[in-house]
Amino acid sequence: MSDRADGGGRSSGPGGTPAAPVHLRPARDADLPAIVSLLLRLKRLNEEFDPLLKVRDDAEQQARQVLKADLANPMSVVLAADGVGADRGKVVGFVRALVRERPFYAPEHEGVILDIYLLPLYRRHGVGEYVLRETSNALKAKGAGIVTAEFPAQNEIASRFYSKRGFRPITAVQARSL
Repeated sequence: MSDRADGGGRSSGPGGTPAAPVHLRPARDADLPAIVSLLLRLKRLNEEFDPLLKVRDDAEQQARQVLKADLANPMSVVLAADGVGADRGKVVGFVRALVRERPFYAPEHEGVILDIYLLPLYRRHGVGEYVLRETSNALKAKGAGIVTAEFPAQNEIASRFYSKRGFRPITAVQARSL
């Protein structure tokens, strides 16, 4: 994967500000504490969008177990985004995705982005687009013929982000409390 945050010649973000660069790489066991922390931030943000996404008391332990399983799963993609400069060596974002079978549809394999998170400083400078592109490439390399993203329905920021990059709704999940 490229070290360039923009992935292709873009040297500045909106308003001429320098693009916030990251080094995107496969996550390692040593990254788990940082990624668990970022994953919990994301899940707590999701909780703000909908009370049916209430974060469990044992979410930290669950996050650690899920991430360990993902790191061991050959059909998963877990990427760590390292900052540069003052943030060199610090995980400033991550992606968690997997390839799953679509038994009734073609293409037969779907790359699903389950979680994507960047610290606020790294947003709105092309970094998210770069991370999405590299994640899509990693999923394609594992056999995915389509890429989807799962996020809370009320998250308009995520909806706009993906829509601007050619994503559209294909299924819906609806819920109610019991």
